[in-house]
Amino acid sequence: MNVLSIPYHQTLQGESAFSASEMLDEITELHKIDRLNWPNHYSYRPETSFRIAHSREALYLKFIVNELNIRALYLNDQEPVWEDSCVEFFCMKPGQESYMNFEFNCIGTCVATTRKGRELDVKPFSNSQMQQIDRFSTLDKTPFELKKGVSHWELTVKIPFALLNIDANDLPGFLRANFYKCGDGTLNPHYVSWSVISTENPDFHCPEYFGKLVF
Repeated sequence: MNVLSIPYHQTLQGESAFSASEMLDEITELHKIDRLNWPNHYSYRPETSFRIAHSREALYLKFIVNELNIRALYLNDQEPVWEDSCVEFFCMKPGQESYMNFEFNCIGTCVATTRKGRELDVKPFSNSQMQQIDRFSTLDKTPFELKKGVSHWELTVKIPFALLNIDANDLPGFLRANFYKCGDGTLNPHYVSWSVISTENPDFHCPEYFGKLVF
């Protein structure tokens, strides 16, 4: 099981995803998303990494990707962004049955829910909750069908602790979590993770394989 510490940086307090993007490059370490869990069927592995930190009130996460033949068809939140060039963050508090999934295509369109499994007790975030997830993509927000060749893109997101059901004044010792890179509908379908997954077929909805993020 992968374990990493989420550093606290006071300088992030009140910063937007846009302003935090460069700051995270300077104050955080780079972590790779490079586990090919199903190499016999899905061998493509885009070069993907992330940076993570927190302020007193929010979690900041930056994905950095070099990917072949990217696409971003979906513009509206809660559309199936996993079919596009997509990065994902799943997490849960210790002792809970439900986890949260945050899935973003490369222009920042987001799917966010609370659930107990892929199809079990799924509760999509409300419109007002979605608006609280601040995002900044280096590709802007305009949808496109295909960009051939290798593209470099970065996505920075800010998720308030309140959306994670975390009391900012009483942080849990850790979160169970995993980070993913996928693209179900791209020319080069892929399913890559940060913490290893030992299922027969691609499935990111497996909290038993989550790693640990320590505050």
